[in-house]
Amino acid sequence: MGQKKIAMKPDKKIALVAHDNKKQDLVEWAKFNRDLLAHHQVYATGTTGEMLERELGFKITKLQSGPLGGDQQVGAMIVDDEINFLIFFWDPLEPMPHDPDVKALLRMAAVWNIPIACNRASADFMISSPLMDGEYNRLVPDYDGYRKRKIPAAEAAHKAQKSPS
Repeated sequence: MGQKKIAMKPDKKIALVAHDNKKQDLVEWAKFNRDLLAHHQVYATGTTGEMLERELGFKITKLQSGPLGGDQQVGAMIVDDEINFLIFFWDPLEPMPHDPDVKALLRMAAVWNIPIACNRASADFMISSPLMDGEYNRLVPDYDGYRKRKIPAAEAAHKAQKSPS
């Protein structure tokens, strides 16, 4: 499978997500990095977005709460290249009722090769990277072949529809 380049502009489209037990950690991290975040487009789920906007003093595009579909909104935005950077402070020790949504979100970040930080240390390294404020060409597999592949069951059904009875 070949690869495609997708350009990330100097001003990144960053999603900030946090589980309840990690919201305060994310807010503290964001306050510490406020000036670095301020010139990027920032999105957040649910109450995390409310907290961040109040504490940071700049506009946050707020999505639904994670359990109400916010994680899936972020995943869809990753697929549509509307988000190209994810900081998700998740709680690995606390079971969540929406764990399948969380897994799907992390999967979309991996499939579309976007930077993802799941804790403060990785977020610190990523936000301070020299790549953060420049254009960056991320490589993603060329999924056109996958999209156009022949599926045996679908092909048989298509032939059955065409043949006269």
